[in-house]
Amino acid sequence: MDLDARYHEFHNCLEALGQGHVLAFWPQLDDEQRCRLLAELDLFDLAKVCALARDHLDSPPEAAGWADLEPVTPLPYRPGLDQVGRYADAVRLGRQWIAGGKVAALTVAGGQGTRLGLNGPKGMFRISPVRHKTLFQLFAESIQAAGRRYGSAVPWYIMTSRDNDDATRAFFAEQEYFGLSAADVFFFQQGVMPAFDRHGRLLLAEPHRLSLSPDGHGGTLLALRRSGVLDDMSRRGVEYISYFQVDNPLVKVLDPLFIGLHASTGSEMSSKSLPKADDFERVGNFAWSAGRLFVVEYSDLPEALAMARNPDGSRKFDAGSPAIHVLTRSFVERLTADERRFGLPWHRAEKKVPYVDASGQRVEPDEPNGIKLETFIFDALPLAENPLVLETSRAEEFSPVKKATGQDSADTARRDLIRRAAAWLEAAGCDVPRRSDGEPDAVIEISPLLASDRDELCEKLTDPPVIRPGQQLYLE
Repeated sequence: MDLDARYHEFHNCLEALGQGHVLAFWPQLDDEQRCRLLAELDLFDLAKVCALARDHLDSPPEAAGWADLEPVTPLPYRPGLDQVGRYADAVRLGRQWIAGGKVAALTVAGGQGTRLGLNGPKGMFRISPVRHKTLFQLFAESIQAAGRRYGSAVPWYIMTSRDNDDATRAFFAEQEYFGLSAADVFFFQQGVMPAFDRHGRLLLAEPHRLSLSPDGHGGTLLALRRSGVLDDMSRRGVEYISYFQVDNPLVKVLDPLFIGLHASTGSEMSSKSLPKADDFERVGNFAWSAGRLFVVEYSDLPEALAMARNPDGSRKFDAGSPAIHVLTRSFVERLTADERRFGLPWHRAEKKVPYVDASGQRVEPDEPNGIKLETFIFDALPLAENPLVLETSRAEEFSPVKKATGQDSADTARRDLIRRAAAWLEAAGCDVPRRSDGEPDAVIEISPLLASDRDELCEKLTDPPVIRPGQQLYLE
């Protein structure tokens, strides 16, 4: 179909949907710009997008209320006496699956490092306290170490975005994939959704471009299907997907216990939780509703439930989500088999969205003017059979890098990497000097190539080092 014919097809469709303004600048565009605009329009079922816009103009449908919520009791971080055998069996099973090539790592890495002062993908941010390794390098070394320990290459799937895909690929090539085989590292792009104004009108970023934004981490599931990742996993024999986000340098990339519990339970999707720092911590809350497992956003959890207490005074809804999951590949295949029936709900967010006005001038709004829609991967939990929640330790596995300073920042993540390294060394019999406030009086970094957890370090560290106050120490 030639350009004119395609224009008339989209023109008629958009006019019928009340979105004719999208093509208002057509006469001023050159052929390349016209092709770009039509290609973007062709990405979407426009009738469906416009219907979603209408449905989400005022308030998100999912915020109707959670009257029947019940708290979740996760499996404990450390097993009780009656669970020691189960956990030991799960570790053996998890190691068996990793060694057999049945487990893949999946990193959601579509974000930019703007809030960290980095002009590039967030995964390129240098975070380790001594060698200043990037987030990507820490994860790559964890995967490489697992391959060495279990004698099997672990495939790594990295979801990028339209904004950072080229830069991410170039960075990995420049770093020679951090010692991994390029054949075992697969990049794929997250999907996008158009933004619209408070009247449901699609916004234009430029006269020839829609205002597009990522479709949320729930879009990971569809992106796995569209990109061919699921097919690649099937060819490799991958059964389980270890999912984590790029901004958490403490994450245990491949956890045999977690994988083994997931597999032995017959779970389609499992999640880690952690005790909340306070009633209103900005993390999702695990809860049961109508016999299904949900994660309720902190903004949607009623205040009375957020503050509710058990008879012993402990927090009733205390299982927060650090966005760490294991998914069974067949579950993702089932959810995405028919894209038209993909069942994750859309969430609404009001944002400041730059746009071009009727005269073609770019406008940088001072206040939120647009509505963006995104899906969340945790909304797959109520669709999963036998979902499992395993508690983890914040000190061991969660310190997100959201900004340069303050809470959940590069500063706190580096602090927590040092704290964890010091605790591991002390468990291995090392005397770590500490300041009067209890913080380690040394800058310590343990390479994932040496140990992935405290127990592995204790096994390998036969000659604990002597650490002097103020020393910088790197162990590999």
